[in-house]
Amino acid sequence: MKKPARIARSAASPVKARSAKREHLLDVARGLFARQGYHAVGIDTVLAEAGVAKMTLYKHFPSKEALIAAVLERRAAEIVSEIEAKVSRARGGAAGRVLAVFDWLDDWFRSPGFHGCLFIKAASEYPEESDLPRQAAVAFKAGCLALLQRLCGELELSGTRRNALARQLALLIEGATVLAFIQRSPAAAAEAKDAARVLVEAATAA
Repeated sequence: MKKPARIARSAASPVKARSAKREHLLDVARGLFARQGYHAVGIDTVLAEAGVAKMTLYKHFPSKEALIAAVLERRAAEIVSEIEAKVSRARGGAAGRVLAVFDWLDDWFRSPGFHGCLFIKAASEYPEESDLPRQAAVAFKAGCLALLQRLCGELELSGTRRNALARQLALLIEGATVLAFIQRSPAAAAEAKDAARVLVEAATAA
């Protein structure tokens, strides 16, 4: 009985180690990409900053593009989780839950790690549809629109009006993100929320 237990522990340890190194690489790469862009950061820079060997990186990511896509996919999951948490605590019924997305936006704009949108940057630097970073960016933006459609659906709107409102809110979010980054002003989130409130009220009153 003791021998299987020892085997189980020794087999688990390398997995945990590899997982920890993978997460560390993603953390380091995300910070570098956010501050400097994707093409400006070479693999050697990531390796030097992370303090790992090139072989270690390529064990987890077959290419720089795969690394970027993994960074984006993990960030996408984090964002969805953060928004869902914000929405779940919102007051004001269905409208309050829609507007809570802009409260999350305000938190993000005011965070020290805000350097603009990683996904917009990825789509800009990787324009081809076959590019993994672009695919990850497109998937995330589609997921955001679907989340907004779901929240707008709770307003008891018709399918057409729900989808139209969700697209309008998505435009506000994208515009506010760009302005907050360019102007270094987190106030863009509150301004976008005010505009979103007007759109929600108009849609529900129609």
